[in-house]
Amino acid sequence: MIKLLANDGIDPAGKALLEAAGFVVDTVNIPQDELPARLNEYDAITVRSATKVRKALLDACPNIKLVGRGGVGVDNIDVDYAKEKGVAVFNTPAASSRSVAELVFGHLFSGVRFLQDSNRKMPVEGNTKFNDLKKAYAKGVELGGKTLGILGFGRIGREVAKMAIGLGMDVIAYDLFPFNPELDLELGGGLKVKASVKTATLEEVIKNSDFITLHTPFIDKALLGAEELAQLKKGVGLVNCSRGGLIDELALVDALNSGQVSFAALDVYDNEPTPRAEIITHPKISLTPHIGAATNEAQERIGVELANLIIGYFKK
Repeated sequence: MIKLLANDGIDPAGKALLEAAGFVVDTVNIPQDELPARLNEYDAITVRSATKVRKALLDACPNIKLVGRGGVGVDNIDVDYAKEKGVAVFNTPAASSRSVAELVFGHLFSGVRFLQDSNRKMPVEGNTKFNDLKKAYAKGVELGGKTLGILGFGRIGREVAKMAIGLGMDVIAYDLFPFNPELDLELGGGLKVKASVKTATLEEVIKNSDFITLHTPFIDKALLGAEELAQLKKGVGLVNCSRGGLIDELALVDALNSGQVSFAALDVYDNEPTPRAEIITHPKISLTPHIGAATNEAQERIGVELANLIIGYFKK
């Protein structure tokens, strides 16, 4: 009987699939510092972003045969080392793409219509300074007709592009690797149309975009540091629902204060779960607590996909 620890939880649909296949699924959360002593009770572990499966943990738990990541990135897993030890690693890169893309546009709409600042001030000043607030927020802009730059054109980047084109935006995209710029758009009612984005260099995206959204894996240094932020089109809006560290946060605060960047939207941070005070209190930053994939629909898709991958592996 195979025992699996879903240390960061798993959707009930995925848990039911695993149990129907004969797995014992434990959803208790074991703190990170206790895992080396307790994980060897299990044959497999599933994680999200909270639990880290590093070399030391893998060495301490030779009984582990599989690590499953519910989501896209595997930055919290030493993948190459796991594979060297014969430990299988699976993730679910497609399951949450739409949820993350929708959050990107939630942040974009918030930024262009000042919702993040308005929601802070209306409860405090709405009764006494209503007309002043109305005047302050009367200079919003529309997304339609503007250029959206996408840095990283994988599954999530492509989903963002589809939504942007649906809103009438021009889309330019950059990726480290060659990609297909053509997209299949579903317009509802079974209607599908072809569309495409313009491929661009990193420099072209930086200099020509009205808004930029990041969808790249973790990298060793900021993709948008002080030098890159200085080259942006003045008044650009930035969204990061990908990885903390892709934007230099202190340089971002300077760019917001100078007006080089009109607003920023962050779902991920350098210091999770304790983001910098300068970030979470800034009136020009729209904030969410790393919830890109946190919709009911995405979690069910993640749970089902991960369960099927695990079942398929152990059946072999």
